Amino acid sequence: MARPLSKVAPDWWDYTTLEPDLLEDAARLSPGDLLQLSRPGFAVRIYDTLEELYCVEALEYIDAWKQSTPDNPAGICGPIGPTEQLPLVARMVNALGLDLGKHDAHFWGMDEWVDEHDRPVPEEFPLSFAKADQELCFDRIEPGLAIPSANLHFPTGDLDAYGRSYDDIRCVVMQGGQGEIKHWAFNDPPKREGDYVDAPPPPEVYRRLGTRVTDLHPMTVIQNARTSGGGYVPSVPTRACTVGPVETWKAERVSIYHPGHHDNPFGIRLSALMISKGLADTAVPMSLLSDHPDVTFSYYRGGIGTVDVEMH
Repeated sequence: MARPLSKVAPDWWDYTTLEPDLLEDAARLSPGDLLQLSRPGFAVRIYDTLEELYCVEALEYIDAWKQSTPDNPAGICGPIGPTEQLPLVARMVNALGLDLGKHDAHFWGMDEWVDEHDRPVPEEFPLSFAKADQELCFDRIEPGLAIPSANLHFPTGDLDAYGRSYDDIRCVVMQGGQGEIKHWAFNDPPKREGDYVDAPPPPEVYRRLGTRVTDLHPMTVIQNARTSGGGYVPSVPTRACTVGPVETWKAERVSIYHPGHHDNPFGIRLSALMISKGLADTAVPMSLLSDHPDVTFSYYRGGIGTVDVEMH
């Protein structure tokens, strides 16, 4: 039986094309049910305050950088959504006197916008992710402790070199948020075209994607306008560079944070259920993490919410 068209973008695959029973099961999950989804290789954690959530996220940077040495360099790949952890990272580095240069610490940015010619936007672009990383974190670290500029890796310029850097340097952890289209980085669902009109690409095909320039699902464009641009959609590019599944599977651990304002109560349940049950489907890219050996979902309890009708 053919899968239905997406309710939000008929030319794309997304979670609205899944079986209704699966969607209903996800909607019914309570916070306690979420905790019960933990299994070997997939941990679910719930924090009672946002302060604790972002502190835990920031500490992952410190832990990764403390493991790095010139003989065995290591680092972390970090998101722009969320960003609240970034100033905390700088404060922790300064307070601990952690010399990132001495440790040969590394950082990867997950993604960056491209312009109409598929060129990465400059850091002067208001929505630039590299600009946000620099202003919210790296520019706030004391000069004597700063990470070497050569150790900051952004998916701009030579994307093959960016991808190869994951072979040369240990990625201790790849962090992320979850977008409304159930992506990490800009690993959005694919378009409904070519060989994949009737069914989305198999997970093993999607997992072969490396760092690349990609089209963005319309819901992703709208979300970024909402979260970063006051809802002004014309300011948001429709294509971006993104780290791919290939590099993600080279990370020793994947750590996803759900503060409750990037994706909604339903979405942050659906991806956890699919990962826990091993239900990998490229219409829900986050579900492909079911095959990664070490994934953690961290929730803010106040952001879990309920999937109930509430008229406003």
